[in-house]
Amino acid sequence: MSEQQRQPDIFDKLVHLKIFRWFEPFFQKNREMLMYLFFGVMTTAVSFVTAGIAKYLCENAGLGKSAVSNISTVVSWICAVTFAYVTNRIWVFDSKVKGKKGILTEMVSFYGGRVFTLLVEMGMMWLGYSVMGINYWVTKIVANIVVLILNYVISKLFVFKKKDSSV
Repeated sequence: MSEQQRQPDIFDKLVHLKIFRWFEPFFQKNREMLMYLFFGVMTTAVSFVTAGIAKYLCENAGLGKSAVSNISTVVSWICAVTFAYVTNRIWVFDSKVKGKKGILTEMVSFYGGRVFTLLVEMGMMWLGYSVMGINYWVTKIVANIVVLILNYVISKLFVFKKKDSSV
């Protein structure tokens, strides 16, 4: 289905409002990237909030730095990846995959790519926070920028690739 045949969603309707019409051509031309960046920021917020809660709980339970880093990263990852899958499927890549088998395959592919970037993030958190002693949040921000870029490439090239590439 081409961009012209796609049903307008809430974001299309927002940029069509009179106050945002100046932005509409740019938005339509760069929709996928802008939506990915928007939902990437929202996913990062989900990740940071859940990481903060998990970090607080782990520290109050008396766990060491490595355990705090690993547990808070995994908890935030589960919450953030679930949020990201839903938003990427619906608004970013406009997935047309249907049926239980197709959606399950897509989800496994999405989560599989995210497992790879989880390992990248955990490695960066371990090195930056646990080994080098860099501030937890500074390390988390740098790691999330790297992960955001890797996740886009994986999603675009492997998970939500368009089956029919009509021009």
